Amino acid sequence: MSKKPHLSFWQIWNMSFGFLGIQFGFALQNANVSRIFETLGAEIDKIPILWIAAPVTGLIMQPIIGHMSDNTWNRWGRRRPYFMVGAILASLALVIMPNSPTLWVAAGMLWIMDGSINISMEPFRAFVGDMLPSEQRTSGFAMQSFFIGTGAVVASALPYILTNWFGISNTAPEGKIPPSVQYSFYLGALAFFSAVLWTVVKTKEYSPEELKAHAEAEGLPVMEEGGDEITEPEKVSRVFLNRSFIWITIGLILSYIIFHFGFHPELYIFSGGLGVYGIMMLISGMFIRQGKLKNGVAIVMHDLYRMPKTMSQLAVVQFFSWFALFAMWIYTTAAVTKHIYGTTDTTSELFNRGADWVGVCFAVYNGFAAVVAFLLPVIAKRTSRKFTHMIALIAGGAGLISIFFIKDPVLLLVSMLGIGFAWASILSMPYAILAGALPSNKMGTYMGIFNFFIVIPQILAASILGFFTRDLFGGEAVYALVLGGVSMFIAAVTVMFVTDEH
Repeated sequence: MSKKPHLSFWQIWNMSFGFLGIQFGFALQNANVSRIFETLGAEIDKIPILWIAAPVTGLIMQPIIGHMSDNTWNRWGRRRPYFMVGAILASLALVIMPNSPTLWVAAGMLWIMDGSINISMEPFRAFVGDMLPSEQRTSGFAMQSFFIGTGAVVASALPYILTNWFGISNTAPEGKIPPSVQYSFYLGALAFFSAVLWTVVKTKEYSPEELKAHAEAEGLPVMEEGGDEITEPEKVSRVFLNRSFIWITIGLILSYIIFHFGFHPELYIFSGGLGVYGIMMLISGMFIRQGKLKNGVAIVMHDLYRMPKTMSQLAVVQFFSWFALFAMWIYTTAAVTKHIYGTTDTTSELFNRGADWVGVCFAVYNGFAAVVAFLLPVIAKRTSRKFTHMIALIAGGAGLISIFFIKDPVLLLVSMLGIGFAWASILSMPYAILAGALPSNKMGTYMGIFNFFIVIPQILAASILGFFTRDLFGGEAVYALVLGGVSMFIAAVTVMFVTDEH
């Protein structure tokens, strides 16, 4: 069999179009959930802990969905069944979320909504690896970045558009979600379902046999039948069991320190996470020792243990990049409304005008990302993917830090250009670099595991940013954005140590 044929522009367009809807969901979530939490009575330092459901859900869901989609093949295809199931569930969650009567209901709906979005999103990353030859993958991920940016432009600005163009109120009585936000989520649900349905209908998938033959022809990593099992089980089980006790012990010691010194409870998320990782290694080690070599949990932990070198290097870059992004998503509304608009009163017109402007700012950075997405492959071809990503991350870090020095809301749009450049690259370059280092029949699993290095920094951010903002930053959320900018600079340095082999 020959290599995978090159797909046309419109074929790549169709297979990526579903990301337009997925980003409607994520953009509405990122731009409005903190606002919903504050409206329902959340204190500023408690917002990160309420967001914890989103990254924890991704940590659990993405490798599971990736592993399941790797091993699925039916008349609907390999990845497309998951696109559709996720779209149905996420659309329902988007309708329910802005009608949450209490804070705890909103926090629960965030969990359900994020999990549903992840069911659709994770297989899309592997979809590019499945469908495109290696020389088209940068363009494929760039097309996804374009749709992510385009969808987020509209979704982020929806409350502002509905208020200023259609006269729908952006204020409501205390404890009630404004109508402009509610209608935005309804429109987002319709867009999510429709866009994913378009990709499902317009795109056909290669069978597992075709994928294997194409990978052999392209000289890409291929695992033979049975390659999903654990290799060197005795060694792996011994390593897992030994290391599990180390991680569990570290988690317990840190938890005791937090308890003994009376540190804030959200820090238990960090210490508990280390302990849970140790428990997962212990369970996996026991499964492997008992000869249960096809257990899904054990396989995912084994693949994490044996992940390719390029993936482990990119993990560091992803960690610092996504810590910065999560700080921005959590605290931009609080930072802008207080630092620039000078108010913390969620019922005031001034606060809601500032919150609407944050939506516009998010629309601008996503819009710029959509434009830059098509330039990234050109820049990468003339330089390298690593250099392109480094420059983009530096621009993003500068954009975040510049918010501290701004007093005129209009100038925030300049900051958003740097953030948009970084966002476009974060959504494409790491995946384009990674895809060529992965075996074809493990693409979904490894893309899911790669999500660990997006989720772990988000969990860390949710654990410590509330503590930092309250006890170190004196309640000034803008310093959390500065910290995010520094984190993005660190990511820019570490990307130059990544091995990128075409």
